[in-house]
Amino acid sequence: MRVAVEFGKSKIYTALVYKIHQIPPIGYDAKEIYQILDEIPVANNIQISHWEWISSYYMCSLGEVYRAAMPSAFLLESETEVQLVKDFTKEEALSGEEFLIFEALQFQSQLSIQQIIDILGKKNVFPIIKSLIDKNVVVVKEQIYEQYKPKLEKYVRLTSAWDSTEKLPELIDSLSRAKKQRDIILTYFQLQSTKKPIKITQLQENSNSSSAVLKSLIDKSIFEIYFIQADRINFEGNSGKIKELTEHQEESYIAIKENFKTKQTVLLKGVTSSGKTEVYVKLIKEIIEEGKQVLYLLPEIALTTQLIERLQLYFGEYLSVFHSKYSMNERVEVWNNVLENKQKAQLILGARSSMFLPFSNLGLIIVDEEHEPSFKQYDPAPRYHARDSAIVLANLHHAKVILGSATPSIETYYNAQQGKYGLVELNRRFGNVLLPEIELVDVKEKHRKKRMTGHFSDRLLEMITEALDNKEQVILFQNRRGFAPIVECETCGISPQCPNCDVSLTYHNYRKELRCHYCGHRQAMPYNCSACGSEKLNTKGFGTEQIEVELLELFPNAKVGRMDLDTTRGKYSYQKIIGQFQSQEIDILVGTQMLSKGLDFANVSLVGIMNADNMLNFPDFRAHERSYQLMVQVSGRAGRASKRGKVAVQTYNPNHQILQQVSTNAFEEMYKEQLEERWQYHYPPFYRIIKITLRHKDFNRVEEGAIWLGKSLISIFKHDILGPSTPGISKIRNYYIRTIIVKIPQKQSLSVSKNQIQRVKNAFQAVSEFRSIRFNIDVDNY
Repeated sequence: MRVAVEFGKSKIYTALVYKIHQIPPIGYDAKEIYQILDEIPVANNIQISHWEWISSYYMCSLGEVYRAAMPSAFLLESETEVQLVKDFTKEEALSGEEFLIFEALQFQSQLSIQQIIDILGKKNVFPIIKSLIDKNVVVVKEQIYEQYKPKLEKYVRLTSAWDSTEKLPELIDSLSRAKKQRDIILTYFQLQSTKKPIKITQLQENSNSSSAVLKSLIDKSIFEIYFIQADRINFEGNSGKIKELTEHQEESYIAIKENFKTKQTVLLKGVTSSGKTEVYVKLIKEIIEEGKQVLYLLPEIALTTQLIERLQLYFGEYLSVFHSKYSMNERVEVWNNVLENKQKAQLILGARSSMFLPFSNLGLIIVDEEHEPSFKQYDPAPRYHARDSAIVLANLHHAKVILGSATPSIETYYNAQQGKYGLVELNRRFGNVLLPEIELVDVKEKHRKKRMTGHFSDRLLEMITEALDNKEQVILFQNRRGFAPIVECETCGISPQCPNCDVSLTYHNYRKELRCHYCGHRQAMPYNCSACGSEKLNTKGFGTEQIEVELLELFPNAKVGRMDLDTTRGKYSYQKIIGQFQSQEIDILVGTQMLSKGLDFANVSLVGIMNADNMLNFPDFRAHERSYQLMVQVSGRAGRASKRGKVAVQTYNPNHQILQQVSTNAFEEMYKEQLEERWQYHYPPFYRIIKITLRHKDFNRVEEGAIWLGKSLISIFKHDILGPSTPGISKIRNYYIRTIIVKIPQKQSLSVSKNQIQRVKNAFQAVSEFRSIRFNIDVDNY
């Protein structure tokens, strides 16, 4: 259960009771529990065992896992309230600011510190409050705020004096002059025949009356209002009959069931649009019929939008959704429903955080698009990987795991090849539609022959025109949002930089402003160069906004939509854009990697990748694997219904081996090449990687700390240390960054290596100059 504990004189924190014992701590006095907040436990033992594993494996504290796992509504805040002393009369002894507070308290029974700051218009209000306490004008009390508020719905019923059918004629007579009031009464009796509670809104709608008429009936004590607590999340829909599987899907389904007899985890490698979801649906149905819970993990919130519609048809009354676009109160309700093992929370669909819910009876975990980097949390701690943590969670529940992907990550595929996971392949698209035809367009050649219009080659424009003429839809992919990533002065070559980070500012045309995508800094687009005063400012590179602007000029009659972080900030924004595209209100959809995964649009015949090179040339050992996955996934959005789709990839280097492998869909070839490189250069899956990041606002201090730490680690791990090095972006939010990578071979014990790193960390933090440096450890940094 949760308890509140007081630290200092005015701060109250929420804690979770880990165990009950009678052993007093040594070296300090334990704090008293201020109050117990729950009547029943809010977490269960399996959950806490899972949190302990995450804490030890990912080298973070249990408190950090608890903070990440619990909905923020469960973490209570304390807030100081100021109240007036009743018999105070010496108003003349108060200063001007004190009198303002005294006067405000005449109208309000109590004021919070924030309200006092607003009244006085200044931040430092504590001296004034202290002076008021000394003069015995006010008293201060600590109030704990329970942040979760249940949703109460207003219902209406007849008061006991009139609540019987015999009284109806008398009631109608008494209202003979008030026609509208009489109509409401008659409507009420009609609705009452359904034997369900009657909502105020429902009664008003059905009787076509205003709230004033209803209020007058309440004032006459004929009606009374009462409240019923309602769930915020409800999915209409019944358990419909699930679709018949095709021959190939059926084979995969049988193979998965067979593998589950000997293996806990099975990788389902199915090409894009092969109908993996249909196979999952059949497996989910079986588990739900056994009365067990199912967790369906997805990497992106954008994906849940489409999947909710599909799963609702089959499992309407079992389905709950959990991710960060839902409000705090909605997340608390899903948490409570899972805790109580309610029917409506037997199938949970969510992003990586839904793995922390209090499951008590898990039967199956599905990790869809398991290769996605979005499953890894980079900041803050716990820096866990949802796929790996889900496998451990399933183990605790004795449940099964399916990892699904058209382009599995190299680690997962390696585990499947080694026999650690079962492997099932589904190599036919649904309806036997052929995989899309991929065409590589040489942009260098097109520039030389002057066949480029803006950022579009003549070939891509030709293909877009053809698709639009056939009333088909187009998806264009560019993994950069904004209008242009760099603004440069043509005279002196200087470009505006972020004052807090080591990056140039991205130009956003929509608001005519420059933005930093790391810290959120914004400034207006300058009219001239801040260094030399020249007015010749030019943009370099291009993002989704620029493509959208160019498309509107090139295809004035086509409707163009954009889907990136800037257009999907609201709760329903994903639904809106995806809904418009599905109902063919948008002809061309431009987007970032949100578009690349799992979405299913029947009418898309063409996918254009605007610039394949910036992904391939990224300084990361996974760049080639990620580029292959991203391009194959984006290509998979084309031609999903009946006709074979087309894909155009614009690149300066069409002979690059990864692009050749994408165009022939040669996953095995890519996997073998990458595996050889990983073996040669000591990277996963042959070596484990632990990345240590140091951050501090003082450049010299973080530099000294990194050198000291590097020497200490080299003395233990010898050649398996990379660094200390400066990352590509060496400063973010005014913090200078240094990184060290520790590589751990398969033969070396992971737990021993972690203990050694922990000992070095403790020694590092014992040095007084280094204590203020932020020290982050990221295990399995991929």
